[in-house]
Amino acid sequence: MNRLPKTLRRLFALLFLLTCVSVVNLAVRDVNPAWAATSTGRHSPVVQAVAQVAPAVVNISSQYEIRKRAHPFGNFGMDPFFDQFFRDFFDPGYERRERHNSLGSGVIIDGGRGFILTNAHVIGKTSKISVTLKDEREFEAQIVGADPNSDLAILKIEADDQLPAVEMGSSHDLMIGETVIAIGNPFGFSHTVTTGVISALDRSIRTEERTFHKFIQTDASINPGNSGGPLLNINGELIGINTAIYAKAQGIGFAIPINKAKKIVADLIRYGEVVPAWIGITIQALDPQLAQYLKLPVKANGKTQGIIVKSVIPQSPAAKAGIKNSDVILALGQNDLFGVTDFQENLAQHAAGDKVRVSLWRNGREKTVTVAASLFPESRAPELVGELLGIEIDSLTRSNRKKYRTRETQGVVITGLKSNSYLARIGAEPGDIIRRVDDVTIDDRDHFYKTMIKFRQKSSLVILLQRHNQHYNITVELN
Repeated sequence: MNRLPKTLRRLFALLFLLTCVSVVNLAVRDVNPAWAATSTGRHSPVVQAVAQVAPAVVNISSQYEIRKRAHPFGNFGMDPFFDQFFRDFFDPGYERRERHNSLGSGVIIDGGRGFILTNAHVIGKTSKISVTLKDEREFEAQIVGADPNSDLAILKIEADDQLPAVEMGSSHDLMIGETVIAIGNPFGFSHTVTTGVISALDRSIRTEERTFHKFIQTDASINPGNSGGPLLNINGELIGINTAIYAKAQGIGFAIPINKAKKIVADLIRYGEVVPAWIGITIQALDPQLAQYLKLPVKANGKTQGIIVKSVIPQSPAAKAGIKNSDVILALGQNDLFGVTDFQENLAQHAAGDKVRVSLWRNGREKTVTVAASLFPESRAPELVGELLGIEIDSLTRSNRKKYRTRETQGVVITGLKSNSYLARIGAEPGDIIRRVDDVTIDDRDHFYKTMIKFRQKSSLVILLQRHNQHYNITVELN
């Protein structure tokens, strides 16, 4: 029998061995796709970040009712002329209720206590909220607190075990062009991942109801249903809360920076609402002539820095720190101020008890003081109402309800007006009843005072005023 040469036999053996190794590798890759992805570099930082955070992202489903006028004669009343006829001459009780569902997203920020961070507009109209986790567990959620001004809200769910939670990051050092990841439930498609880059920082967005400031802009797709979901950096850290409030956006997404949200979140968990820090000053914007007179330095961008102190309340934190009337506040902390809005937004980042570093301009020199922020003292509420609205008020008691000819128990009655106040100039009188301030229905005097303390930094308020059986919505400018 002829035998193959020794060299040829060795070559066949080597080929057989290589074939076996290849077959084994293919089998292993078929059995373990994750190993194959890792071995070929597909397990990228984005994949790792999504795997890390996705279990903490939740689907929020809420139910709410809309009341619509239902005419007694069906569609006949849909004509505008007849609609007004029925509105004037028929019982306004002709209405129907329509139930609607709203979908949004959220992210668990505290797995031990079950706290979920989301957008306020996701749960704003709801009566029942359901939260579904990635593992398909479903919980009924309770609202801990919501702040429409920042569009943030905190929900709470009760679970028997520790829930997965996202790791907090920072939005102070974000870079335009860095990679970001959005996770949410757009149009009900659960745990959808989109990626992009940071397109811009400090964006202002004007909606029909209000203007939002200092948003992150990204080209990661953010659609209805994404609202309330997390915006992550490449390390899987939470840097923002996505919001889909800008209906005209196409290929543009916006998110609330997490550093802006942290103080709000702390207040919502602790108080159920945002409690503004107070230092005890009134301020006004600088005009160019005054800035020139005070010899204020002009920044490289051509803007004049600072806002001027109109008055300092005696014994307030500002007074104790040495701030005086006519001082110019140049900065809070590391943030330069170029207007009243800058001051309000930067002070809003601080809580009661915080030490706030304030840079001042006085007598041609820069000076730095430290102010211990506190809560607004409720004992000053009557004085505050007098300053902002020029009125004195009282609760509706059994005796004065008869005097003012009303059976309602909710609201406050105006008992006095300053002659130069806006309300006096438009014809308000003692005996008029304030029923609502913005979206808050007033219960009594203490509730009215607390509402005015909360809203004191707004630029304007809408007040629902009642005289006899007539109701008037009045917009009052505050600042």
